[in-house]
Amino acid sequence: MEIVVLDGYTLNPGDLDWNALQALGNVTIYPRTASELTIERAQNANAILTNKVVLDADTIDALPNLQYIGVLATGTNVVDLEYARAKDVVVTNIPKYSTESVVQSTFAQLLNFATALCKNAASTRAGNWSRCQDFSYTSAPIFELSGKTLGILGYGAIGKRVAQIANAFGMNVIVFSPRLSLGSSDQFATAVSLDDLFARADFLTLHCPLKNTTEKIVNAERINQMKNGAYLVNTGRGGLIDETAVANALHSGKLSGFGADVLSTEPPQKDNPLIDAPNAYITPHNAWATLDARVRLMKIAVDNLAAFIKGEPVNVVN
Repeated sequence: MEIVVLDGYTLNPGDLDWNALQALGNVTIYPRTASELTIERAQNANAILTNKVVLDADTIDALPNLQYIGVLATGTNVVDLEYARAKDVVVTNIPKYSTESVVQSTFAQLLNFATALCKNAASTRAGNWSRCQDFSYTSAPIFELSGKTLGILGYGAIGKRVAQIANAFGMNVIVFSPRLSLGSSDQFATAVSLDDLFARADFLTLHCPLKNTTEKIVNAERINQMKNGAYLVNTGRGGLIDETAVANALHSGKLSGFGADVLSTEPPQKDNPLIDAPNAYITPHNAWATLDARVRLMKIAVDNLAAFIKGEPVNVVN
């Protein structure tokens, strides 16, 4: 089997190996692939592994030997799933490999807001503690998460794990998901309306998929519903928020802080309004990329392809 990895660098920047994949066939690995090179590089491929390289209908149509596409992520928007199905090309994804890592990043943002960790560490490095007359000071207000209300938009595997950990911190957890009945609850969270979610949350964290109904779901109108001084965290998808509206809310003080691991365009343009907005803490879409998560991702990707070769495909999304 001819196997082509189109953009392997983010999965394996050098701290993993490809041995298990290479045992399945003749493997060619490209760290990155520009769109204009995709067809050339994958021309003879029976199986393609891709993370962010787009495989649209025209591309799939130009690859006569293609039988399998393995998406090296959970989201599958980079592949035209309907056309792949029409061409009898099996498409798989990697579910739930990064749940713990993304939840960890979510709480890193929440704890940074509560402890002003980044500001206090920067103040110490700048010499302010050395110049201080007292043994203790703070660079910004600090507070406890306990007793605060956490709103979770989306209640899949990540949202549920966030709720579970928030309970351990003593937070009150409310959640909105179109699949939940209003007022229903489990041991971690209570389902509320979307209006209530925005109005009641001290912290709002986004864990829903990006689709037509959720694109820019956090916009100027919704932000105006939020408490003055509330905090927003987005480790979901950049398109869930109106970036200009969030930046304006940070400048005005309507939002006290914004933490994100995703933006609408990645890498972002230099003039993205959130890059230099006050109290915005943005990481470069690496919440998923802990070593532990990437080890799991690699194993599941290999297992997916091995199952396909055996004629027993798993994690099929088309």
